[in-house]
Amino acid sequence: MDQEEKIRRIDSSRDRLRSKEKDSERLKVEENVFDVSTLKLLYTISNKGIIRAMGGSISTGKEANVFYAEGQEKELAVKIYRITSSTFRAMDAYILKDPRFTNIRNNKRDLIFAWTRKEFQNLKRAKSAGVRVPEPIFAEKNILIMEFMGKKERPYSSLKNTLLENGEQKLVFDTIVEYMRLLYKEANLVHADLSEYNILIDPNNLAPIFIDMGQSVTLGHPNAREFLYRDIQNILRFFRRYGIKDKPEELFEKIQAE
Repeated sequence: MDQEEKIRRIDSSRDRLRSKEKDSERLKVEENVFDVSTLKLLYTISNKGIIRAMGGSISTGKEANVFYAEGQEKELAVKIYRITSSTFRAMDAYILKDPRFTNIRNNKRDLIFAWTRKEFQNLKRAKSAGVRVPEPIFAEKNILIMEFMGKKERPYSSLKNTLLENGEQKLVFDTIVEYMRLLYKEANLVHADLSEYNILIDPNNLAPIFIDMGQSVTLGHPNAREFLYRDIQNILRFFRRYGIKDKPEELFEKIQAE
């Protein structure tokens, strides 16, 4: 079978995944995500019954796109790390020093595949520690499938875009700090990119949800404490608008305390 025929078959597979006609135009905007190998993998995942139907784009990041999908029993988010157009210039600081990934070859494809596995593992560890995160469902190569955090195909708003009323700010802040402590003490992880952009808010109970954990590192990483302090500074910077004035040094010690 020649390459042109292979591509035609993969395009046909992609069309079957796009069972929601109203979303097809949005998916076409993201053509740079769907290289041949990614399309093949998506079709394999679909044949396994993990995905029933692909929907539209939820978010577009620097290195990955996230799409809505229907699973057998629940709504899903499909995160696809871009192989052809991503740069991952900053990846080295988070993965090549991670004790779990010391044998990764320093080429882009292998780094992206390792990064996907890393995020899957980090989500599992965080969830087991009692931190609210999207439940990880499946990961292979550059595709991560997890629980969709939202309702009726609309993701929950980020902390950045959530207006907190009087009394709610301290509740959300305290929960975030507790999640940081649980990550550190129970999961042996530091988020390493925590900010108002990487926290969703469940409107039903104002529960924060940590997302984007690909860069999260274990405590064995040489920069773990530096990353923790930076996370604390980011959270305090955001909550100053609500009059919360905790000192970063005190929170730093509180999160690490026995």
